[in-house]
Amino acid sequence: MTDKLSPDPDSTQSPALSELASPPPLSHVPVLAAEVLEALQPAPGKIFVDGTLGGAGHTGLLLAAGASVYGIDQDPYALERARAAQPERLRVLQGNYRDMTALLAAQGVTQVDGILLDIGVSSFQLDDAGRGFSYHTEAPLDMRMSQAGESAADVVNTYEEEDLAAIIYEYGEDRLSRRIARGIVWAREQAPIETTVQLADIVKRAYPGFSKGIHPARRTFQALRIHVNDELGALRDGLEAAQTLLAPNGRLAVISFHSLEDRIVKRFLLGSTSLHPLTKRPVVAAESEQATNPRARSAKLRAAEKVEAA
Repeated sequence: MTDKLSPDPDSTQSPALSELASPPPLSHVPVLAAEVLEALQPAPGKIFVDGTLGGAGHTGLLLAAGASVYGIDQDPYALERARAAQPERLRVLQGNYRDMTALLAAQGVTQVDGILLDIGVSSFQLDDAGRGFSYHTEAPLDMRMSQAGESAADVVNTYEEEDLAAIIYEYGEDRLSRRIARGIVWAREQAPIETTVQLADIVKRAYPGFSKGIHPARRTFQALRIHVNDELGALRDGLEAAQTLLAPNGRLAVISFHSLEDRIVKRFLLGSTSLHPLTKRPVVAAESEQATNPRARSAKLRAAEKVEAA
């Protein structure tokens, strides 16, 4: 394999993996940190791809272990943060991880030792009210990770009722998808749906008995986000690309956050002839991590190793 990122010349051995479970200064708090390190086994001289760079939490751990990392993200804000930190042995690439083979080939790299995919919306995107991912805060109804292409507002204001219902049912698994879609179409006939709170209120009205608990808009927002960003299509393509890009004995770790994603990963690994699953069932966060990091409660990790060619 071609190494375009020089390892730290002063790093002669890898720190104990247990010592790296707390993220270095570069990052936010990554989910399943110790479990990811155990799955990927980073060490000096190894080359990794973080296909969903985000806040660079997992990348920071890989760098701290002495590895070199190519961090991929389509979100310009995530790329700006990582570039501003200027950590050694990290090269930031703009794009979608589904295209990682081509992105790495452009860097002269055809094989890597490990790949991490932390699927879905990042904590930074959720916390940035202006991005429109959250139904809790008034913001433009956007949801585009790349800040390009069709927005969630475009979808709810132009799609046919039947298509809206299909999206909400398939990607949000909401049994009231038809009622919600009907409410969206009625509301947009009165005035365009432009903000997150507008949409959340419309969905809430489809649940007349709702008073407390998880907001019913959660599933609709998830569905629109997945559709706008083609998240499941990107996951399928990304798994295929990872299978190609991994060197023999290379490791793949995938963190998903809902059943649609986990089902795709599980079926892909079981059906692959070149990836050997390392996890019989998904690894979940310990109760202590779930208590301190609520996002970890729904995280599921699956890992696999590239089989040596016969």
